Amino acid sequence: MKKHFLRVFVLLGLLALSACKGNKREKEQAETETPASVTVPKFDRDSAYAFLVRQLEFGPRVPNTPAHKACGEWLAQQFEAFGAQVIRQNFSAKAYTGATLQGVNIIAQYNPGEAKRIVLAAHWDSRHIADSPSNQIDRDKPVMGADDGASGVAVLLEVARQLQQNPVGLGVDLVLFDLEDYGEDGGTDPNSWGLGSQYWSRNLHYTSGIRPQYGILLDMVGGKGARFGKEYFSLQYAAPVVDKVWNLATSMGYGNYFVPDQVGAVTDDHYFVNTIAGIPMIDIINRPPGSETGFPAHWHTPNDTLEAIDPFTLRAVGQLMLAVIFREFAGTL
Repeated sequence: MKKHFLRVFVLLGLLALSACKGNKREKEQAETETPASVTVPKFDRDSAYAFLVRQLEFGPRVPNTPAHKACGEWLAQQFEAFGAQVIRQNFSAKAYTGATLQGVNIIAQYNPGEAKRIVLAAHWDSRHIADSPSNQIDRDKPVMGADDGASGVAVLLEVARQLQQNPVGLGVDLVLFDLEDYGEDGGTDPNSWGLGSQYWSRNLHYTSGIRPQYGILLDMVGGKGARFGKEYFSLQYAAPVVDKVWNLATSMGYGNYFVPDQVGAVTDDHYFVNTIAGIPMIDIINRPPGSETGFPAHWHTPNDTLEAIDPFTLRAVGQLMLAVIFREFAGTL
């Protein structure tokens, strides 16, 4: 009992000391325990950043291009190297342009036989045109997608690396959706977006009787000064998940990223997972206030490059995801 109180006292002291430093961006949060004293591995921001850089080295990951195919295979091989059971879910889909796109959802499973499980997801393709209303240059050229796509994937790759080094009894699915970003901007059909998540939701890979309790989607989670508000569809379909994730983020000192504001609806992959698969899924997505488009200034522009990325943002999101996993396993979330 004395050790328990001493441990809590020391942890609270460390948290108070960190708060006094004022600059949360510089705060490493070297402690790897949540307030409930559940040991959580430390998320390595440098490793995640390296995974992001490697994706960009392939070039824009636009469907039906050699860069897209090569990057997809590299991603699957990375998950395999990190001890996951990997499923390559190949499919074809018709784009709003009339083109037939070849896609592959990459599914990395840990403890695939466990009934208690959660799913973390991101999209790994990048936008085929830089058609943001705020952009007037190179509008017909593809976007590099450092934040819009590669950041969420980088976080999940580092989560996978940590799960290999720190096994946990919870079932975890890391799903990379393809063909998310080939939708018609300003169009009337929301189904032109999230083609990979629509396919996955209609063709779930789980064996009979096994489904995840809930899911978390990561989209644009690496930007400088990111603000993650509570997105409309997330609240409509999975409000309890939103609350526990945001509360955990605040308790970990990430309240400057995970703000309590409600933000507008986004037709993102989570929308289709909720409405087609019936799996409650929330969207962690950067929606800065006062933005012309509702998204970061680099969204769907030639500026979505490494210059838009802050490794501290990657670490805040990644450390939170690890805490979710290990706290869920311990039953303390």
